[in-house]
Amino acid sequence: MATQTPTKTPAEKSKRSHNQHHSHDSSSLSRFEAYNRLQAAAVAFGEKLPIPEIVALGGQSDGKSSLLEALLGFRFNVREVEMGTRRPLILQMVHDPSALEPRCRFQEEDSEEYGSPVVSASTIADIIKSRTEALLKKTKTSVSPKPIVMRAEFAHCPNLTIIDTPGFVLKAKKGEPENTPEEILSMVKSLASPPHRILLFLQQSSVEWCSSLWLDSIREIDPTFRRTVIVVSKFDNRLKEFCDRWEVDRYLSASGYLGENTRPFFVALPKDRNTISNEEFRRQISQVDSEVLRHLHDGVKGGYDEEKFRPYIGFSSLREYLESELQKRYKEAAPATLALLEQRCSEVSIELASMDSKIQATSDVAHLRRSAMMHSASISNHVGVLIDGAADPAPEQWGKTTEEERSESGIGSWPGVTVDIKPANATLRLYGGAAFERVMHEFRCAAYSIECPPVSREKVANILLAHAGRGGGRGVTEAAAEIARTAARSWLAPLLDTACDRLAFVLGNLFDIALERNRSRESEYGRKTGNMDGYVGFHASLRHAYNRFIKDLAKQCKQLVRHHLDSVTSPYSQVCYENDFQGGFGSSASSYYKYNQASAASFCLDLSDGGQVSRDETMIDQENIPPEKNGQQTTPGKNKEARETLRECHLTVPETPSPDQPCDVVYAGVKKELGNCIEVGPRKRVARMTGNRNAGQLMRVHNGGNLFFDNGDSGSRSSSSYSEICSSAAQHFARIREVLVERSVTSTLNSGFLTPCRDRLVVALGLDLFAVNDDKFMDMFVAPGAIDVLQNERQSLQKRQKMLQSCLNEFKNVARSL
Repeated sequence: MATQTPTKTPAEKSKRSHNQHHSHDSSSLSRFEAYNRLQAAAVAFGEKLPIPEIVALGGQSDGKSSLLEALLGFRFNVREVEMGTRRPLILQMVHDPSALEPRCRFQEEDSEEYGSPVVSASTIADIIKSRTEALLKKTKTSVSPKPIVMRAEFAHCPNLTIIDTPGFVLKAKKGEPENTPEEILSMVKSLASPPHRILLFLQQSSVEWCSSLWLDSIREIDPTFRRTVIVVSKFDNRLKEFCDRWEVDRYLSASGYLGENTRPFFVALPKDRNTISNEEFRRQISQVDSEVLRHLHDGVKGGYDEEKFRPYIGFSSLREYLESELQKRYKEAAPATLALLEQRCSEVSIELASMDSKIQATSDVAHLRRSAMMHSASISNHVGVLIDGAADPAPEQWGKTTEEERSESGIGSWPGVTVDIKPANATLRLYGGAAFERVMHEFRCAAYSIECPPVSREKVANILLAHAGRGGGRGVTEAAAEIARTAARSWLAPLLDTACDRLAFVLGNLFDIALERNRSRESEYGRKTGNMDGYVGFHASLRHAYNRFIKDLAKQCKQLVRHHLDSVTSPYSQVCYENDFQGGFGSSASSYYKYNQASAASFCLDLSDGGQVSRDETMIDQENIPPEKNGQQTTPGKNKEARETLRECHLTVPETPSPDQPCDVVYAGVKKELGNCIEVGPRKRVARMTGNRNAGQLMRVHNGGNLFFDNGDSGSRSSSSYSEICSSAAQHFARIREVLVERSVTSTLNSGFLTPCRDRLVVALGLDLFAVNDDKFMDMFVAPGAIDVLQNERQSLQKRQKMLQSCLNEFKNVARSL
């Protein structure tokens, strides 16, 4: 026969209820401690973990410090040291019934370890002050977002963690930067923005909701106050204004300003700042709460709506709500926190394994060579891509304007150029091939802005008379050409050197951009082309080899363009006598302008702000480039004029006359023969620059000849002759300049810089870095600091892994008790 199970006695029921309550408190405490340790670890290692936290916000005199002291249950004069005005303070309050006196410990800077317990309140204040000043001095800032972490264990404090932030201010204190208020506001917004944080906003009761200075700032962070707890501080200052129930109920509801679902807390704390015991401080807190409630109940006609507002009045109500709300958030966040910890533990384990492999590889020469070669080849490939045209990484961040290139290169303006050269797209941030072409266009503009400098009569006379003394009919032309050649060598050579230096600077910048591009590609595609992270010595050698390669290219290009300059300014060069100068510089230079127009089209396409411009405006910006020629060029031999030219080129120049032949007759014959053609080549050959008229005016060789530029009756004629020689020299100079810039330098610089970067860079880097024996090669990897950096990173990862694993195990235990 079955027996009936007896029912439990009331004493047993009471015991079970007590055990459940004790179990609930135990699980809450373990959960709180787990989050505290996780928070400390996150601060120490910079982990971004969504830990539920309370962030205290408010103006500098709104009672934040007094509230924190009340929560702690003891005073340590935080307001005197301005604890929260310059660095955040994370207060980890731990309810420990055995701690009859508060035990405070500060977390060491950049470590998860806590220091020795601090008991004295003045010592606590001094530590907060000294740490704040030390960090601000080190960072040279007026505020810092790096928090101070203090753990307070006390029998009279709740299990609560609060981040105290700098108080909002309207004006900087004496000796502080003027932008300190803006920096504080920006930092507080940054601390309050993460959605897992509860905002505890304090505002004193004397401030009306409609005129609150900081409520709008809080609304920007949390528009609906969904995660904001609003506290009206110094509530006792407002009590005397209430006479009737409707007045106090309307004020307590804050209707019309905070919304229907937002209920602020109303708190008053002791005003006595004299030195009192901790026990007396807590008694005064309780006494003020009782006085506020008694006044609302008895001092206001009709009292107040206790059912609606009683849970939101008094410090004890706020403390109880904050503790329960934080525990609620902890419990809700535990599963997601556990999953995130598992993920981070896995990621850190992978990083640690990679670091171990890297350290082990430092002794494997073959592996290092292979990885280093792959990395170098990848960088070289990215340099080529950037030269060919790429927009990754962002040009806005990595590119440079023309002015920035001039300033950062230390080269400045173009030598000998007095006008301000502004090439197309000067204000855009460019790099790689685009920046290279812009510098080339800028060089063209600079070259065309230089004219043949004035030459004194003495110099002209010295050159001209020397040529006249040699006999023949080309003295004037040769003198003018010699003046032009000298000016070209003097004024164009520095321009060529500057162009090479500027182009080398543009290419030198590509190394860092190629590194960034390589990092982003590896991160995007999840692969490593030779993992060289941490090898400081190798990266330094690679950078040095690249810079040396660019420097050598610049040196070679300078030699090449100088060779071209020497060539076109050589006395044997026929550049000065070509057909294009028959009509002066304006028409002569234009024979190549159509070619220039096509090849320079990319330079003239201005993509900077302002949109498209008309052709006339474009020509104004490029006034140094010769105008377009309307005539059509034809192939030599295709028309009558060309055939005449070919015929003239076969004329015979008379030999040196016999002594009895009249000199005038000889000169006339030379004029007749030389007046039409001098040179040989595919272009049309015409009379020399000065023409027969100039020869007749500027030089007579008759019976020994006469010297000119005299001071007699021929003064006006001498002035005219001097002007014509200078004009002829200027035309020769322009011709030399155009041939040098358009025919020689452009192609030389392109082939001298860009082609080697595309085709020879990887080989040059390989020969420089890897064509050495193993001992010398390993010097890049065992250099002082290289292995130490890897070992330090490994130790840091090990600490991080140990911390995360410990937190993970703790949260697993917490999850089992939920």
